[in-house]
Amino acid sequence: MLTINACKGFEFGSGFQGTLMRGSAHNDVWENIDGEAKTTTNYSGGIQGGISNGMPIHFRVAFKPVSTIMTSQSSIDAEGNKITIEGKGRHDPCVVPRAVPIVEAMAALVLVDHLLMGRVYG
Repeated sequence: MLTINACKGFEFGSGFQGTLMRGSAHNDVWENIDGEAKTTTNYSGGIQGGISNGMPIHFRVAFKPVSTIMTSQSSIDAEGNKITIEGKGRHDPCVVPRAVPIVEAMAALVLVDHLLMGRVYG
C-alpha cells in the first residue's frame, strides 16, 4: 500500500494504537467458536508474523492531503529569495473517490500474487 501515490501510513489491525497497549491486553485469544478456531479479538488484523492467521484481514491506509491549495504561501525561488506562490487550480481536490478502488485493487493484487507464488514454490 505504501507504493500508492500520496500514501503516508499503513497499519494492520490495531496498528499504532496497539503500541500503547500492554502485551497481555493486545494478545488475540484463541477459542473454539461454533466448532472453529477463532480469536475473540482481532488486534493483529488477521496477520501475525507476516502470515495470515485465518481471521479477517483488517488494515487502514492513510493519505496525505492534496498539496495544491488556493491560499497564498511563502516559499523561496531557485536563488533562495523569499517569494509568494499561489495555487492555480486542481482537477482532484479530494483523493478519496480514487483511493478506495486503488487500495482494493492493490490488496487483491498482493493476495493473488502470494497465491500464485504458493503454487510455484509450494
